[in-house]
Amino acid sequence: MSVKQGLLALLATEPMYGAQLRSEFEARTGGTWPLNVGQVYTTLARLERDGLVEAIGEDAEGRISYRLTRAGQAEVARWWVSPVTRETTPRDELVIKLALAVTVEGVDVHRVVQTQRTATLRHLQDLTRLKQRATTHHEAAEDGDGQVDLAWLLVLENLIYAGEAEVRWLDHVEARLVREANRPRRPASATPGTTATTTDPAMGAIAGDQSTTTKGAPR
Repeated sequence: MSVKQGLLALLATEPMYGAQLRSEFEARTGGTWPLNVGQVYTTLARLERDGLVEAIGEDAEGRISYRLTRAGQAEVARWWVSPVTRETTPRDELVIKLALAVTVEGVDVHRVVQTQRTATLRHLQDLTRLKQRATTHHEAAEDGDGQVDLAWLLVLENLIYAGEAEVRWLDHVEARLVREANRPRRPASATPGTTATTTDPAMGAIAGDQSTTTKGAPR
């Protein structure tokens, strides 16, 4: 999600100033995607330039609040009903790291996989503890106070499912590497004009399998 869309969604609830927007954004996402005030005000300036928000004056402390224009309201309405496209998904550093590791001589790929698995499992344990605490707090909250807790729970569950999927993919990678190591090798073709192939077929499998990994449905 872009910062732009996040700020527009918040401004759809009520006018806010920059620091308030940052605080609300982080509270509703559990601080998973922290923002700095400079980033917020830079985005607000662009939104104002594009006619999506407008300033409504300063308060007693000199803070300028912003509200949505009609164009901004229409933009938010379109965003809620539009699917998230995967073309803009950031590159996955782990996929790139392993794809390169299987092609670079001297890299212990199994160690790379095991190190990552250990770190991911530890992260999952931390997330599970956070979810338990958030669930307890949510169940004890008053009706009007539970929405932020619910938002944080949804974020945590997304991170947990992503971590579980990563562990399953790492298990697959390691099994694939073992199969590749034991696979009989055919002599390289001596036919003139043939194109050289990658030194390790596992690289293509790693990148390809990651692109099809899906998260499970919430439990």
